Order: sequence, then structure tokens, then C-alpha cells
Amino acid sequence: METLYKSKFTVFFDEPFWIGVFERIEGRKLSVCKITFGAEPTDSEIYAFLLSNYNKLKFSKPIKTEQKQKADNLKRRLRNAKKTLENKGIGTKSQQALKKQHEEIKTERKTADKEQKEAEKYRRFVLKQQKRKEKHKGH
Repeated sequence: METLYKSKFTVFFDEPFWIGVFERIEGRKLSVCKITFGAEPTDSEIYAFLLSNYNKLKFSKPIKTEQKQKADNLKRRLRNAKKTLENKGIGTKSQQALKKQHEEIKTERKTADKEQKEAEKYRRFVLKQQKRKEKHKGH
């Protein structure tokens, strides 16, 4: 079976920043990465950024996606290309993948914060116990 590799990079303005969304399809799995730019990036800046930082990009976990069959009709392909160029923003599957990635990062951060709070609480408890012992040693 033939494996399909496809990638798409979309840049759009989301007040007050320019956002880049990199969609990567491997086989039937879609993974997405969101990049925030400050000012409007030029094509050459985007290209240089992707070449130098592609390995550092954090993609979401892959989600299953259905591939549409390619249209053989030339007019239909042109119409679809025009529709894609007019479309501002990203697809709903990509939005879902970004949302899922955001939720996973959020839960990871919450668990890490909770563990850190527990460790700090235990450290204070041990310190308090040591201070108590120090007070009673002299008598």
C-alpha cells in the first residue's frame, strides 16, 4: 500500500499576532504545530524558519483523518485550488488537533505543578520536624 506524505503551512493574522499552522499528514494521520510570529513574516523568513527549526517543532499527537479522492477534472482542480487560496485560516481537523495538544500540555503542567507543591509541602514538613528536634535537644 502506498503511504501518502503531505504537508501544508498556513499563515494568518489573529489579532495581535501572525500565526503559522503547519499541518503534516502521514498516511491517514494528521498532526499539527502552531507557530506564533510577531510581525508579518515574509516568504523567505518563513522558509528559513522552517529549514532551521523543523526538528524543534512540537507537533500534536496524530489523529486519524480521511483523505478525499483526487479530482481528475482539470476545472474541478482549478476550482478547488482557488477555493483553498481564498480560504483564510485552518481546517477543523487541524483546530481539533491543536485543541487536543493544548489540553494535553495543560494536564501535564497541572500534574507537574501538583507534584512540585507536594514536594514543597513535604520539604517544609521535614524542616519543621528538624526545628522541633533542635529546640528539644538542649534541655
